[in-house]
Amino acid sequence: MSLTVRPVVGRRAKITALGTYVPPDVLTNQDLEKMVETSDQWIVERTGIRERHVLAQGLGVSDICTEAAKKCLAARGVKPQEVEAILVGTVTPDMMFPSTACLVEDKIGAKGAWGFDVSAGCSGFLFALQAGAKLVESGTHTKVLVCGADANTRMTDYTDRATCVLFGDGGGAVLLEPCAEGEIGFIDAVNEIDGSGGASLNLPAGGSLHPPSHETVEKKMHFIHQDGPAVFKFAVRKMAETTVKVLERNGVTGADLACFIPHQANKRIITATAERLGMDPERVILNIEKYGNTSSGTIPLAMQTALEEGKLKKGGLVLLGAMGAGFTVGAALLQWEM
Repeated sequence: MSLTVRPVVGRRAKITALGTYVPPDVLTNQDLEKMVETSDQWIVERTGIRERHVLAQGLGVSDICTEAAKKCLAARGVKPQEVEAILVGTVTPDMMFPSTACLVEDKIGAKGAWGFDVSAGCSGFLFALQAGAKLVESGTHTKVLVCGADANTRMTDYTDRATCVLFGDGGGAVLLEPCAEGEIGFIDAVNEIDGSGGASLNLPAGGSLHPPSHETVEKKMHFIHQDGPAVFKFAVRKMAETTVKVLERNGVTGADLACFIPHQANKRIITATAERLGMDPERVILNIEKYGNTSSGTIPLAMQTALEEGKLKKGGLVLLGAMGAGFTVGAALLQWEM
């Protein structure tokens, strides 16, 4: 390996703490068999999912972020008042406004912080993470909280057998701080959007184009609409392209990585990307069978799985990759410094 670390004006950023949260209620494949024409075997073979968590009524994504953020800050011994910025990747905010970041700031007591939401589909956490790292690298911030969470079950049509088996609720939060001398932290990232894919994966109503009405409700326009084959084709191609690109321009190969933490959308997409990278399957993090697709929540939840499995260790190179509605796609390379 000939790792080429890109120059950074100012200082480097690193992840110093992680916290995750999933709701206690679980929806299994067997439960879905009673709701729609499907089977456990069909779901597992096509997606790799066995169960997913469901957020209780009366709660919102800000509650997921709040629980994850509290765990994250406690793990680092950081007080909420020390947090300078809060970035939240989500497409299922509690409401159109105020932002989820505002709600989280209030719930954790991060007085004086600023922040915003990032809407990038399943790439939301990765996009927010890149933005947060830049705030630290610029020298203007020393403690940035980045959350990634979604409550996809809120916008899932449980009469649509093609999509209702895919999604679950949950998420996580990481704290970003400057690297100490000799540490590397964030190395590089590749991000891209392709709006031509918007028609293939979207939630049609609820915005300014189609505000809520009896008609939009009757037409089920407040549920996820997905062209499965189109999304699958784009995801396999672009996740491979972006992850390979970020590795190649930094003199790294799949064999050099401690682990690959991909967005958990579909086991087949993850496997195809890992094969393109030449990754040992043992170093590819998979937890989709327990959580389903939690959109912006999948990467922080997979980070927790990697820690529990002993695959995230200080000094190890880690590759993150995601693809989401928009279309959006991204990859990030970092050295784990926790």
